[in-house]
Amino acid sequence: MRTNILFISLLFISLSLSGKKPDSKFNGVQIGTITYSYRSMDKQSLTDVLDYVVTSGINSIELMGNSVEEYLGKPASEEKEIVGQWRKTLSMKKVKAIKKMFDRKGVRIHILKMANATWSDDEIDYAFNVCKTLGAKGLSMEIGEANAKRMAPFAEKHRLYVIFHNHGQPGRSDFSFDHYLAYSPYMMLNFDSGHYFGATGIHPNELIARLHDRIFSIHLKDKTGKTGEEPNTNRSFGEGDTPVIEILQLIKKEKWPIYCDIELEYPIPEDSDAVQEVSKCVEYCRKALVDE
Repeated sequence: MRTNILFISLLFISLSLSGKKPDSKFNGVQIGTITYSYRSMDKQSLTDVLDYVVTSGINSIELMGNSVEEYLGKPASEEKEIVGQWRKTLSMKKVKAIKKMFDRKGVRIHILKMANATWSDDEIDYAFNVCKTLGAKGLSMEIGEANAKRMAPFAEKHRLYVIFHNHGQPGRSDFSFDHYLAYSPYMMLNFDSGHYFGATGIHPNELIARLHDRIFSIHLKDKTGKTGEEPNTNRSFGEGDTPVIEILQLIKKEKWPIYCDIELEYPIPEDSDAVQEVSKCVEYCRKALVDE
């Protein structure tokens, strides 16, 4: 374990010093991460997050909106009117500067995680405008009736996706992904394969094969299944029961343009940190796609 961590660390230090841009697309499958994976790191500014991504060897991400808004100068006030007015009047020139910063480092933003059904019309328009300016293809948010009803008209207006993320809802007998997708062709899935497997025990490839043209991205994590001594529990990649390798190999075989994003949720070892662990997950995915 220590040898692998040292190798990965040295590899990406070398990458940074050489000035080369990261590349985490392996045999046609784009591996990325949601920047939520770095939430345990001491520094959380947008520039710090970007450095974590590059050091992890990743070139495409789902970006959490909180770090974006903090960088743009979001007011500290908890009053919705003050924050809403700030969002309504923000210049997209500042957002363009963020995109340039990420472009220089070789990192693309394919999803922005920001906004929900409780925002005003102006704020939702703002979220889509930020999304478009950053070069992202859509906004991700939690799957649910309120978000689907509220966001569908805005997605069609802006011609950008609303990308729904699931937790354990698929474990309910009355749950249906198709119900939410039916709201609009601009509704897509940010399919969390680990949560799905942990809640249902069903191989995720069954759903991926059926809905592949409505899945924009997949969250990769390794969990135990629905039954067993410790059901539905996060594990380091390769130590759980979620068929991560089979998921990646299916996407590679079928050449589906689905982003595969690591979401780090397992406990981080005391002698490691989130950057090192995400790097290990990237290497696990690379081996699944290249060294099979």
